[in-house]
Amino acid sequence: MSNFLYTVAIVLLILWALGFFLYNTGAAIHILILVAAIAVFVDITKTEKV
Repeated sequence: MSNFLYTVAIVLLILWALGFFLYNTGAAIHILILVAAIAVFVDITKTEKV
């Protein structure tokens, strides 16, 4: 499950960067970075550390 969340986070970060630098879509593009950050945070909090 954690690999999936990291993959989603990386894809969303790439899409965010493309949208931020290539297109002028306004504030809606920042939702992608927010979702990626939440996915990473959820993964970090759910990962059991030894």
